[in-house]
Amino acid sequence: MAAASRAVLSNPHAAAARPSPGAARARASSVPFPRLRVRCAVISSSSSPPAASVAASEPSGRILGAGTDGALWPKPAVLVAEKLSEAGLAVLRRFADVECAYGMSPAELLAKVAQFDALIVRSGTKVTREVLEAGRGRLRVVGRAGVGIDNADAALKAGKWQRTKYVGVSLVGKTLAVMGFGKVGSEVARRAKGLGMHVIAHDPYAPVDRARAIGAELVSFDEAIARADFISLHMPLTPATSKVFNDESFAKMKNGVRIINVARGGVINEDALIRALDSGKVAQAALDVFTEEPPAKDSKLVLHENVTVTPHLGASTVEAQEGVAIEIAEAVTGALRGELAATAVNAPMVPAEVMSELAPYVSLAEKLGRLAVQLVAGESGGIKGVKVVYTSARDPDDLDTRLLRAMVTKGIVEPVSSTFVNLVNADYTAKQRGLRITEERVSHESPAAEAPLESIQVRLSHVQSKFAGAISDGGDIVLEGRVKYGVPHLTLVGPYEVDVSLEGNLILCRQIDQPGMIGKVGNILGQRNVNISFMSVGRTFRGKQAIMAIGVDEEPDKDTLENIGHIPAIEEFVFLEL
Repeated sequence: MAAASRAVLSNPHAAAARPSPGAARARASSVPFPRLRVRCAVISSSSSPPAASVAASEPSGRILGAGTDGALWPKPAVLVAEKLSEAGLAVLRRFADVECAYGMSPAELLAKVAQFDALIVRSGTKVTREVLEAGRGRLRVVGRAGVGIDNADAALKAGKWQRTKYVGVSLVGKTLAVMGFGKVGSEVARRAKGLGMHVIAHDPYAPVDRARAIGAELVSFDEAIARADFISLHMPLTPATSKVFNDESFAKMKNGVRIINVARGGVINEDALIRALDSGKVAQAALDVFTEEPPAKDSKLVLHENVTVTPHLGASTVEAQEGVAIEIAEAVTGALRGELAATAVNAPMVPAEVMSELAPYVSLAEKLGRLAVQLVAGESGGIKGVKVVYTSARDPDDLDTRLLRAMVTKGIVEPVSSTFVNLVNADYTAKQRGLRITEERVSHESPAAEAPLESIQVRLSHVQSKFAGAISDGGDIVLEGRVKYGVPHLTLVGPYEVDVSLEGNLILCRQIDQPGMIGKVGNILGQRNVNISFMSVGRTFRGKQAIMAIGVDEEPDKDTLENIGHIPAIEEFVFLEL
């Protein structure tokens, strides 16, 4: 099977150097993240520069790129520590300064890594805690490229015609247990369904909807090994999975079960497997990986007549090698840009199709958090209680909100701190800041709705607001938004319904509801060459109070905002950056 790729969002304790506030404002808002079997570790995800169109130099000699807004930004530096195909290097060089340094000793890597924003390795280079610490906050992404003949053939070549000895087993109607339902495991499940197998799977991080879409049934570890006729291993080697297939687990399996391991050798206790093979509990095993590689020449497991072995060939095709190089390069550059990644080895798995569907809601969640924190009067660090309400027609099991919760946290925390927030460190960051985030799901009675969410609402409790119009009847700052035609919209401010696209910055005005207000505000902005992208007015009762929400492309200067505030009917206003 071709190698898969995985971007890894990493260490919640690590912090990357944050650009100056001015530089941050010049950059487009970004979506961080992502499991990459090519594996890519995003230690700290940040807002990204726009696509470079020209290059210049800063005094230090580093190449600077210029984005479409004219702002200069330093190109990231990528260290490639092991051989990568030219196709992958070409992808990297379009975005970053690339240095290839093959065959470094551990000491050389430690001395060099702090000069780079990203590190790409294969299986020969160990990225230890010491390496991450040696990155000194600059190293933000680690990418690992990687995710893997027989006796009948040998016998025939030796002049033997042993048809009765090599009798196979039909797969149709058999139960396959896929242990580890990531990118590779789910693809194995998909293919097994095409062969007429019943597929069950075990993965504590796999979402139910992903398995359901493929036609697999998520079950517990014990149930999976007890029901399976075939067991295919695709799990990582961690302290929790080390030698998880042992005498005890083999005893729970059916007699005559068959095991395929293309994951990591260490997940199987090899001595226990030999005993299970000898007893007939395991009829056959196909192994591409071993606890010790290469295994000893006299290995009982390798030499066992009921074991088929290959020398870790999972990605040994020309196409897979080139594909894995391109995939890891794209994953690393995407992570450096702060983009949403499909896979992360140290973060909850968010399938690519789910991320694609949730992408506009991810942006909406971050922008609601960013707006809400700017409405808080006094120290924003006083925010303690945040409630996120999701309205959806979908079953709760079909709506994974971890990513959305992380983005609300990002929107609230990043504007008022030097911390970069991503899927990996969001909950940790919230806990460290004493920020308690609760979630509520409200059923929306529209079974035919295709969209995953009807709306997202963010409530900040027990805080003062610099804009009284954003306070609900319950005393909370309340903002609500929806996605319309793929674009996030603000649809509720306090008790006022509005409808404004969240594509630029925002001016909120609370006013007496009377004719001519839109024209007065529009004239002031027009005279100062501030372009209005969207405008909406929401009111409680005719002739009473209303809120005008105005989307603007540029940030008005102080005099322009003061002139708006001097309009007699306007009771308060606030400018909010997105």
